[in-house]
Amino acid sequence: MHGERLGKLRHAMAGADVEALLVSKPENRAYMSGFTGSAGFLVITPEKAFLVTDFRYVEQAEAQAPDFQVVRHGSQVFATLQELVAGERVSRLSFEKNHLSYHQYTVLTDTLAGVQLVPIQGLVERLRQIKDEVEIQQLREAVRLSDEAFRHVLPLIRPGVREVEIAAELEYFMRKSGAEKPAFDTVVASGPRGALPHGVASERRLAAGDLVVMDFGAVYRGYHSDVTRTVVVGDPTGEQRRVYELVLKAQLEAIAAVRPGLTGAQVDAVARDIIEAGGHGSDFGHSLGHGVGLAIHEEPRLAAGVDTVLEPGMTVTVEPGIYLAQWGGVRIEDTVVVRPGGCEVLTGVSKELLVI
Repeated sequence: MHGERLGKLRHAMAGADVEALLVSKPENRAYMSGFTGSAGFLVITPEKAFLVTDFRYVEQAEAQAPDFQVVRHGSQVFATLQELVAGERVSRLSFEKNHLSYHQYTVLTDTLAGVQLVPIQGLVERLRQIKDEVEIQQLREAVRLSDEAFRHVLPLIRPGVREVEIAAELEYFMRKSGAEKPAFDTVVASGPRGALPHGVASERRLAAGDLVVMDFGAVYRGYHSDVTRTVVVGDPTGEQRRVYELVLKAQLEAIAAVRPGLTGAQVDAVARDIIEAGGHGSDFGHSLGHGVGLAIHEEPRLAAGVDTVLEPGMTVTVEPGIYLAQWGGVRIEDTVVVRPGGCEVLTGVSKELLVI
């Protein structure tokens, strides 16, 4: 699998006139090599592939990355890189400009005197956009874990319970069921806090009549799920139901529009037009969705101005929302896989307005 990815990357490198590539971004490093340790980088040339790491991870790297030659560095990591680059007679080294820090760049410049450093972006990310069936299965399992956590936590949602208690139970259940960790800081935003799109769980206690927005996910074998559901504590008001149904309509229509050949902007417009027609265009202030995989946010995006064309194997979220200050919010989010002729929805929990 990783050998095939190396072949695709080398083809992309040749097309971009890249002599050698320094891969430092953790998700890209894991995707290309299989190595999941927290420290290390890759150097990839047309003929060779190196994984440079420290003493703590050498054994792990050798086990996880058989397609790479593992190089152990000492206290001066860039000195080891200099020796490697010199040994391979590299004259131009491309690096990931969206990840390497300015400090690292200056040290690299000083250490690799005589080597031309070339900033580059997107070579590995473009490969990561198209998932194979093994990756999709990992995502499917991550989604299943978050689905089960949602079902588990519903009986705990009641007046008087703190948002942080709900978040903790979601995260504990996912970990206990096989997740490596939560995909991100769990959002539980109740009542007026629902107007905060990323309202991470607080000490606020739920009250009767609250809408409760829950956005959470699990990581399984490195792959992230991302789901949002909104429930109501007690009987919903007419306005709550109206806003919820508007968001649900936008989400369902957008999912129906996801298919190969459309751009991210075109799919975003489907949901946005519906919400604007319902009088809440200015209350939907974020993009419709984003790619998901080894990172919780990756390409492609479903957003205005995005001309990326959807292809089979891409995995994206579809998550329209409406947020009203002092009132609350509604968001509904699924993870979907682009398939020939349409898409497959991985998320399995109900999207009807659940009255708790």
